[in-house]
Amino acid sequence: MSPFVFVVGGGGCSHLSVLLSSVMSAFFFFSIIDFFPITRAFDPMDPNGNITIKWDFQQFRSDGYTVMISIHNYQLYRHIESPGWKLRWTWRGEEVIWDARGAEASEQGNCSKFVGDVPHCCEKSPAMVDLLPSAPYNMQTRNCCRGGALTSLVQDPLNSQASFQMSVGSALNASDAATAMPYNFNIGVRGYTCSNASAVPPTKFSGDGGRRTTQALLTWQVTCSYSQFRESMAPKCCVSLSTFYNDTITPCPSCSCGCQGAPKSPKCLEDGENIPTMPPRLQRADGVDPRHDVVKCTMHLCPIRVHWHLKESYKGYWRVKITINNFNMLKNYSDWTLVVQHPNLQSLTQVFSFNYKPLGHYGHANDAGVFWGIKYYNEMLLQEGELGNVQSEMLLQKDPNIFTFRGGWPFPRKISFNGRECVMPTPDKYPALPRGSSAPPPLRLLSQLSFLSLIIVFLFF
Repeated sequence: MSPFVFVVGGGGCSHLSVLLSSVMSAFFFFSIIDFFPITRAFDPMDPNGNITIKWDFQQFRSDGYTVMISIHNYQLYRHIESPGWKLRWTWRGEEVIWDARGAEASEQGNCSKFVGDVPHCCEKSPAMVDLLPSAPYNMQTRNCCRGGALTSLVQDPLNSQASFQMSVGSALNASDAATAMPYNFNIGVRGYTCSNASAVPPTKFSGDGGRRTTQALLTWQVTCSYSQFRESMAPKCCVSLSTFYNDTITPCPSCSCGCQGAPKSPKCLEDGENIPTMPPRLQRADGVDPRHDVVKCTMHLCPIRVHWHLKESYKGYWRVKITINNFNMLKNYSDWTLVVQHPNLQSLTQVFSFNYKPLGHYGHANDAGVFWGIKYYNEMLLQEGELGNVQSEMLLQKDPNIFTFRGGWPFPRKISFNGRECVMPTPDKYPALPRGSSAPPPLRLLSQLSFLSLIIVFLFF
């Protein structure tokens, strides 16, 4: 007789079979959830992160209006790097842009119907780009002229926003603004999608040393959100691990970002190979190949590798070395960020060579933080080569309630580079403790077994 089938009164066998079937189904359900994690665009380490675009109307005229457009990066650690934002929209009517300050339209369009003065842009769907720092002073506005780059809030709040002013030719007035909003907004950066414009309370501005407050005549707002899977189905970075107590180095998982020879994988070059030239029509202003990353040939084919090395253990502290390697042959990473999730970050004592700020997004919980380079020292991660890496060490205090070398505890739970989550090795590949040490079973498996035990006790005892 099966050990799971026994009689408990009349008809007990069939009743018990049904209950056991339900228990096994519940176990199978939790196992499936663990094996196939649910993927969302929502970022739990930056739950309120977005890019907000505001249209603040400064003046209405009989032939149009003047508007100040501002772009605010409210993301904690995700920045916009060169070549920067390129804001697009589609007009509802026959609007034209007569003049622009702080930005310019990339295409003027067909303005042949105008006699005399010619508008700055006649496109139905204009694309506005930020001016360069060398722009003439009379063409600049506040927070403009950084080539489209926006820093993250954690790195530099003052440079996390941009603005430009437009003089628009239109019959629009305040009464019909709700029906004349532009549509099809696009920030021009891969991975971002934008909402429709909506009317919000007018923006207020402080002046005269805070003694006077003015406000916009009307304000429209657009919100843009990021998803790593909208940007690319393939990851862009991976993680390798090593420790002082094991000579084995756990490499990045094979084919983390692609496999050599696969159709959509990055193009790779062996040592000594020359970087192929591109036709001028395909070249971008920042020199990056728009079709593929060109990376050094590795088993993982990732442009970025983050190496976590458990370096030393002291009586009350432990030391970790982090190295970021750039395998991209064509691209430098400026103002890079690295986000690490680990339970012992709440006891971090000192960081060498990197800036650091905790991400205390759940109040008292502090298991994640963002690292970034020191200005004029290592804020630029150079392209692949002898200088294509940045590194730092950090000292963490041992918390006797949670600290252990067992079960993979000293390794990070999650790592992201420039806001893109990196591929981690599987726990069974982590460097093992010396022979004779035993690791506890995975916590998630224990929770499943405990769940089953509680059900069985509740049903039969």
